Amino acid sequence: MSAAPTILIVDDQPINVQLLKRKLERANLRVITAYSGVEALDLVRTNRPDLILLDVMMPDMDGIEVCQRLQASEDTRTIPVIFVTARTSKEGKIEGLNVGAVDYITKPIDLDETLARVQTQLRFVAINREMIELQRRLVDARRASTIGAVTQGIAHNLNNLLGVVMGHLDLIKAYYDQPEQVKKNAGHVEDAVGRIVSIIKQLSVLLVKTNPPLAKGSLPHLLEGSITRFHLENNLTAPVTINNPLGEYQFDTNYEIFEEVVSKVLINAWESYGTDCTGPRPITIHTELVEKPGNRKFLQVRIDDQGRGIDPEIRDRVFEPFISAKHTVGVGMGLTIARHSLRNINGEVTLTDREGGGASATLLHPLEHKMRRVGDT
Repeated sequence: MSAAPTILIVDDQPINVQLLKRKLERANLRVITAYSGVEALDLVRTNRPDLILLDVMMPDMDGIEVCQRLQASEDTRTIPVIFVTARTSKEGKIEGLNVGAVDYITKPIDLDETLARVQTQLRFVAINREMIELQRRLVDARRASTIGAVTQGIAHNLNNLLGVVMGHLDLIKAYYDQPEQVKKNAGHVEDAVGRIVSIIKQLSVLLVKTNPPLAKGSLPHLLEGSITRFHLENNLTAPVTINNPLGEYQFDTNYEIFEEVVSKVLINAWESYGTDCTGPRPITIHTELVEKPGNRKFLQVRIDDQGRGIDPEIRDRVFEPFISAKHTVGVGMGLTIARHSLRNINGEVTLTDREGGGASATLLHPLEHKMRRVGDT
């Protein structure tokens, strides 16, 4: 279980400190307290709080100076500060925001509102830490030959999303006294964070180890599971036609990899129709057994769509992450992950134009493996 976030309350009035402390502790937050600016700076150095509730009007060193000193240090400038003050003028609030505060609470304090604001800022803290961790993972990923070619695209996309988050956070600060604007910009932040989380999850797929365990699987069951995953992960009910002359064919596979690959190719086929498509989006799965040079036997799963096909601009880079053009398939990381995952079991994914329009994605799954089965030691 992760440790509870630590909140530092700074106020020269003990009654204010105790009221806030009790409210936050009841919400399972760890609270430390200080009664002066000097004491607060000492506590920050020794305890490193996740957030500071800082009174503005204090003797000797007021909250403005405390915040300025925090901002001046590389070690403490990222700690969010919420000012608590009796000042109600717009000028006073702007002064606090200008020295680095992330929010402003006026006295008399509404404890429920204060808790809500604290929890909101803690979510932003968690996002920031997730980004730092992701950057660390990207550095590690650059060292891995299997994904070295894709990390630049991932980092670029994440930086763009982080810019969106920071931009809307700035707007939230600027329009803090306009609830509708705050709600609107918070929604944009949430959308961007959702996309960041999605990329993180996809990155974990790229980090999957080679030589995964195998188990006997039924082809119809695997195809139905892949379609279900395609629907659930993308919140869709799009019909997919299965043309499977192989019937109840059994073969050794990794269930997670098979469903991941097919579901990624299915969403790529669905998206190929474009955002302006309001009619049906036919997608068909065809199966057959094929033999390649060297007497290598494969299960071939071909997924056909009747969308816009492969844009010539990206034809040679369609399996790179976040590749896009005006009319294209291959946006995002879906095809990148599909190819990487299938290659981990010595398979392959290719994408070609389909005669009559659209595209065909061909998945080759090996039928003779030199990999460990489930239960092998």
